[in-house]
Amino acid sequence: MTRALIVALCLLTLGASVPSSERSRAAVESRTATLTEWLAPKDLRLGAPVFLRIIKDEHRLEVWMEGPTDRFVHVRDFRICSWSGDLGPKQKTGDLQSPEGAYFVTPGRMNPHSSFHLSFDLGYPNAFDRAHGRTGKYLMVHGDCVSIGCYAITDESIEYVWTLLDAAFEAGEPFVRVHAVPFRLTAEKLSTHADSRWISFWRDLAVGWAMFEADRRPPDATVKDGRYVFTSDAAAPAADPAPAAP
Repeated sequence: MTRALIVALCLLTLGASVPSSERSRAAVESRTATLTEWLAPKDLRLGAPVFLRIIKDEHRLEVWMEGPTDRFVHVRDFRICSWSGDLGPKQKTGDLQSPEGAYFVTPGRMNPHSSFHLSFDLGYPNAFDRAHGRTGKYLMVHGDCVSIGCYAITDESIEYVWTLLDAAFEAGEPFVRVHAVPFRLTAEKLSTHADSRWISFWRDLAVGWAMFEADRRPPDATVKDGRYVFTSDAAAPAADPAPAAP
């Protein structure tokens, strides 16, 4: 199978989604000890709730986990090898754009049989995207370090992230929030992009960014009148309180 065809699969098919596979079990077994070493000094444990932030312009995937004080603690950053398009949200099938917004991963969105080693679906289009008529599917974070439209990290990195999500789901967490942003949504950064067509969208996302920076609790995101509305300590998953099966 050619590399081009494999890359196209990112956009065309998610594959069977089951609780585990030989590949995913091996990943969990091989990465658990190292993760435990990383977490112990931070007073964190495998199985605690996880929060992910994707920062496009830094090619960065941040991993946060809930600590004993209910605040989330920074665990590790993983480099994103590849994302596609420009700064700004995905709008339609075939635009080769990586999504931005507030998403969440459920156990059913984990794909241990991915052509890209391991993957999980972000759930695009979410309620916000659908409110704006956006189309597309199977937008993922995955391994293999190559992609069109998805967020690609190395096989080693996806094994670490996969193991953290898998442990959270095994412990009973119903979902993991993922916020994908173009850049760090500070006032200074926003001012440098004030002329962008997406500035209003980014300013709405910046509310959620600021809330997490202030209290280290990932906010819930709902949609009202076509805009994100962020609230603290909510029990519903981000931007879609009744997720459909992938």
